[in-house]
Amino acid sequence: MEGQENKPGDSWSDTESTGSSKRVAFSGPLTGPSVAYKRTSSYSSSTRSTMRIKDDDQYVEITLDVRDDTVSVQNIKGGDSETAMLASRLETKRPTLGSQLSFKLKQVSQELKRMTSSKSFNRIDRTKSGASRALNGLRFMTKSVGSEAWSEIDNRFNELAINGELPKSLFARCIGMESSEFAGELFDALARRRGITSTSITKGELREFWEQIIDESFDARLQIFFDMVDKNADGRITGKEVKEIIALSASANKLSKIQEDAEEYAALIMEELDPDNLGYIELYNLEMLLLQAPNQASAPNRVTDSRVLSQLLSQKLVPTKEHNPIKRAYRSLRYFVEDNWKRIWVISLWLAICAALFAWKFIQYRQRAVFHIMGYCVTTAKGAAETLKFNMAIILLPVCRNTITWLRSKTKLGGVVPFDDNVNFHKVIAVGIAIGVVLHAGAHLTCDFPKLLHATDAEYEPMKPFFGDVRPNNYWWFVKGTEGWTGVVMVVLMIIAFTLAQPWFRRNRLNLPKTIKRLTGFNAFWYSHHLFVIVYVLFIIHGYYLYLSKEWYKKTTWMYLAVPVLLYACERLIRAFRSGYKTVRILKVAVYPGNVLALQMSKPQGFKYTSGQYIYVNCSVISPFQWHPFSITSAPGDDYLSIHIRTAGDWTLQLKNIFSKICQPPSVDQSGLLRADIRQSNNKIRLPRLLIDGPYGAPAQDYKQYDVLLLVGLGIGATPLISIVKDVLNNIKDLKDIENGVADKNSKPFVTKRAYFYWVTREQGSFEWFRGVMDEVAENDRDRVIELHNYCTSVYEEGDARSALITMLQDLNHAKNGVDIVSGTRVKTHFARPNWRNVLKHVAVNHPDQRVGVFYCGAQGLVGELRRLSQDFSRKTTTKFDFHKENF
Repeated sequence: MEGQENKPGDSWSDTESTGSSKRVAFSGPLTGPSVAYKRTSSYSSSTRSTMRIKDDDQYVEITLDVRDDTVSVQNIKGGDSETAMLASRLETKRPTLGSQLSFKLKQVSQELKRMTSSKSFNRIDRTKSGASRALNGLRFMTKSVGSEAWSEIDNRFNELAINGELPKSLFARCIGMESSEFAGELFDALARRRGITSTSITKGELREFWEQIIDESFDARLQIFFDMVDKNADGRITGKEVKEIIALSASANKLSKIQEDAEEYAALIMEELDPDNLGYIELYNLEMLLLQAPNQASAPNRVTDSRVLSQLLSQKLVPTKEHNPIKRAYRSLRYFVEDNWKRIWVISLWLAICAALFAWKFIQYRQRAVFHIMGYCVTTAKGAAETLKFNMAIILLPVCRNTITWLRSKTKLGGVVPFDDNVNFHKVIAVGIAIGVVLHAGAHLTCDFPKLLHATDAEYEPMKPFFGDVRPNNYWWFVKGTEGWTGVVMVVLMIIAFTLAQPWFRRNRLNLPKTIKRLTGFNAFWYSHHLFVIVYVLFIIHGYYLYLSKEWYKKTTWMYLAVPVLLYACERLIRAFRSGYKTVRILKVAVYPGNVLALQMSKPQGFKYTSGQYIYVNCSVISPFQWHPFSITSAPGDDYLSIHIRTAGDWTLQLKNIFSKICQPPSVDQSGLLRADIRQSNNKIRLPRLLIDGPYGAPAQDYKQYDVLLLVGLGIGATPLISIVKDVLNNIKDLKDIENGVADKNSKPFVTKRAYFYWVTREQGSFEWFRGVMDEVAENDRDRVIELHNYCTSVYEEGDARSALITMLQDLNHAKNGVDIVSGTRVKTHFARPNWRNVLKHVAVNHPDQRVGVFYCGAQGLVGELRRLSQDFSRKTTTKFDFHKENF
């Protein structure tokens, strides 16, 4: 087959031409068809050139109009849309027309040969379910962009261009692509397609690149992707080229383990797409893999019950706009009260008591003789002092952990008292104390004392029983007295504790000099908070030595503090006594990626807990005083106790370093970076002594109240939820034992019938933390009671060209080996972040007329969205969502 000049009246002559002509032929592989072209005239004038291709007696004819500096397609006979797309690439306006046209003719001829070769195969049916997902994929930009985006790129080109051309090194920055390495390969592929050998491009070439990148045609995007892999532009992809693009995709998505095993995964793709062992694959093979890839059966957004779905959608999930401002305000207020009524009544009661105490003392001192000298300054100071007594007493109650755990577990008060907000209430009371200190100390120091110093002798006469026969002659007299110095010291200690308790200092978020930064962090917060012992001693002394009250029964500070301080002291004694005999024995140690230390310990005799609860851990080697809280990750039915600790401060870093010294690299079938199994070790290992205190109640422990659970964990926030998953799994095993006659049929029934677990993490290595649990659920949960969803946010979302190959590999490997290449578990991993509205919709569709417990543990940023969605779906569907946030 050959292509040549087409003259009127002649039929495909091989020899005749008009003017000076030259025949240039390119031949493809021996097994494929050949293509040739013949042109008329020379490059200095208008030239008409014709290409022709034959396959199975079918011809394709492409006629080009070649002028001084342009090539345009005049006519195409035969072929399809793909042929037309290929022919359009012959058009050029570059001045180096000869070499450019020659290169493009060769490239298009190779592509046409590939197309005709692939015609012998059945064309893939793009109407199948798997195709719709792929056809929407292979996007090279994260966000949808339109023609208006070019103006931004144009501006960036003007900023970055050097001598009117954009270097390859700045291409990623110019088009707004995060991965510079991936952008470099994309640049090379687009340049090869156009015969550009330079490492820089003009603005016109950049515009061509951009238009092809944002082309919505799947064929165009597939061709770019193929060109990225096919680096020598021969129309074939070898195993080596597949390995290189796998390594590139893994690097762009921060998947280090896939990058390490790129050769193994390349062999898997070649085995799938090259069954005849030809040593290469072609474009249609890649298309087949994309369009016929297995569906992710576990995708959360797929709903099979169309009847329930249509009913759900008809209930107006999209909020309607209320134009009447009064009705809109009333509805917002009603929703707020419905969602926060427990908090509202507690805060209202607290504010009412504070206001009543302030008003009582204010009126009392308004009627005393001292008012005539000091005026409203003394009434304000004494009113604030009374609220301080009350707040200094009740601020201890929210941190009486044993009492709160007992109340929430053994009583019904949890229905009306928001025990989950104990820490937040502690902070609110602290703010109340701060306001009281400012009013009390401010009124005394800036108003009361100066007025008394400047009082006349007649005005001072009624004050002699309180301040002495001789009037104070300077300000220092008030400060040096017991009442004065105790107050000043208390204020200083409170400022220190209050400042270091702020999250900016407690979590080391501020970029401070090293010398100052050493004085912040969790340790500084912990020690400064224990200055409260000194503060309370000074507070009692300060409340006893009063200027204006001499009778003992009027010195009421100790009366306010007696019961709360006694209760808190008993709490601390119980903790000290209980932790003294709850020394645990370390059974296993593992250090995981992401700076996570996992400890498996012996369970102390009589130690009972509920999934979702937490314990305090003390390591005397680091500090005999510090106790740190960690969620329990084992289930109540396990014969051991386990916790997972992420390095987030100096104490956790020291703990990890201590245990890392006794660990060794894991075996092939084990996860983690370092491991130590103390029970199986023949050598006597010296381990640090650990004490535990607990368990203590947490919001997640209320999961047993719900038939359906929606568990959401971000990063290490999955720890309390993993315990719940394991507890549900153990219940599944127990039910099987009952069915087999092994277990007692009279055991207490388990309420939870369905659980959805969503775990979102940034790093691939994080999935190693709970790999065993994931595989155990996949193996034992035959009835799919537990639905697991892992999300890796470092991977670009499904449909992005940067993750397309990862998706292919994931489908292939899971179908063949049953293992996910990202998580290393049997649970397939989703990419990017979940659509939380679709997640709740998925649950609502499957569980109409049921109450769902939503338990979240993780960063604060997602709390508002999940709470709002829970409220939205509860009001507009028959499914009720109760949102619970773990203190994290």
